This record gives sequence, C-alpha cells and structure tokens, in this order.
Amino acid sequence: MSDLAERAQALLRERSATVAAAESLTGGLIGAALTDVPGASAVFRGAVVSYATEVKADVLGVSAALLEDHGAVHPDVALAMAEGVRELLTATYGLSVTGVAGPEPQDGRAVGTVFVGVAGPGGLRQVTELRLSGDREAIRRDTVDQALLLLCSSVAQTTPK
Repeated sequence: MSDLAERAQALLRERSATVAAAESLTGGLIGAALTDVPGASAVFRGAVVSYATEVKADVLGVSAALLEDHGAVHPDVALAMAEGVRELLTATYGLSVTGVAGPEPQDGRAVGTVFVGVAGPGGLRQVTELRLSGDREAIRRDTVDQALLLLCSSVAQTTPK
C-alpha cells in the first residue's frame, strides 16, 4: 500500500472531492495504487487506460489534430487527458499520465519522458514533465509516485469544505 495513495485519499476526503485517472504508460497502476487503500470508493471514480493513441481521442476527447501534430507524449495531451477523464467520469479532479516507458523512444521522445497532468475545480490545470531513468518497471513505478505527488499538491491547494 502506498503512503502517497493514502495521503491523496485523505486530502480528497477532507475536501469531499473525487479523482479519476487517465493512464497510458502505467496501464492501470495508478488506479491499482488508489484502490489498494481501504475506503477508495469514497474518492476514486475510476480510470481509463488509454494505451492506444486513438483511445485518447475517441474516449477522452483529446484533439486528433493535437495528437497528429505532437504525438501522444506531449504536455498538452496530458492536460487534455486529465480534463477528458474528469468530465467523462464526473470527478472533481482528473489525473493523467502519458509517456515513454521503453524500450524504444516514441513520438520523438526519449525513454523516461513522461508528462503528468491534473485538471480540477476553479480552472486548475497543471502539468509536470518528468525525465525518469531505469528499466520499464522503474519508470512506470516512478510515474505512479510522481502522479500521486502532483495530485496531492493540487488537491492541497484547494480549500477544504
């Protein structure tokens, strides 16, 4: 069980808020981390594993032109994914990750390049670029931790109810 997932849930509960995740390279690991914590159903709405680029467009509403112009590994794609999953699953916050876990570069981006996005109330939109190292498993695991950290930071900026 992740201390970061517990912290994220506590912050969300304090604010009577919920989160939904849009995951690409992590393939569901964020959802798994959040649901490993008892009481997750009070704050976790669900997740979309949008591994394929067309799922980002067709399900999450990411602009096809954006994907065509920049590829799936781009900060604007991460923000669009966060906004899309937030709306789709009617959550207070949308959390997204898109990046390259390896073994090969993608969309002109090096292995370990990851973008984490958060969309939330009051027009909150944040994106963080990560440059991670290690093997595929380490990159995916570190992405989950960094995504949960950004979620905690974003939720903590919101005034509790």
